[in-house]
Amino acid sequence: MFLISARGVASVRRCSRSPGFTLIELLVSLAILGALANLTLPVAQVALQRTQEQELRRSLREIRVAIDAYKRAGDEGRIQKVVGASGYPASLRILVDGVVDQSDPKHSKIYFLRRMPRDPLNTDMNLSEDQTWGKRSYASEATDPQEGEDIFDVYSNSLKIGLNSVPYKKW
Repeated sequence: MFLISARGVASVRRCSRSPGFTLIELLVSLAILGALANLTLPVAQVALQRTQEQELRRSLREIRVAIDAYKRAGDEGRIQKVVGASGYPASLRILVDGVVDQSDPKHSKIYFLRRMPRDPLNTDMNLSEDQTWGKRSYASEATDPQEGEDIFDVYSNSLKIGLNSVPYKKW
């Protein structure tokens, strides 16, 4: 601040306050940062859940397409089928390991998956990829899926509920 004295000379008046922040200013800043952090944490959790749900959808679609391709190959006579069987794979491992193509004179293998995707909601790392999924047999009801001689469908074993309010088991 400039002051003009009686002589007409401008002088600079110094503040008696030292530079820096007061305790009140620091506390207000910390309160604002804390409030912002509390707002971003739920958003980050929802973003993580959304990512897991996208991975679950992709994995389910990939496995289901492979199961349908196996069934179609069996119906076309490319895979040896047991009489009276549904034509669906006996295990998920078959989709990765492949089966002999009966229509090919060289008897090469047909592969339906390059690798078995893991259930992204299953955190047990002691299980193999195909053990992380729930399996439904062709003979079981959709409302009460049970394992059986074949695999008609797969589902997540997670007990959690999705962002769309539908349990992951029913996806």
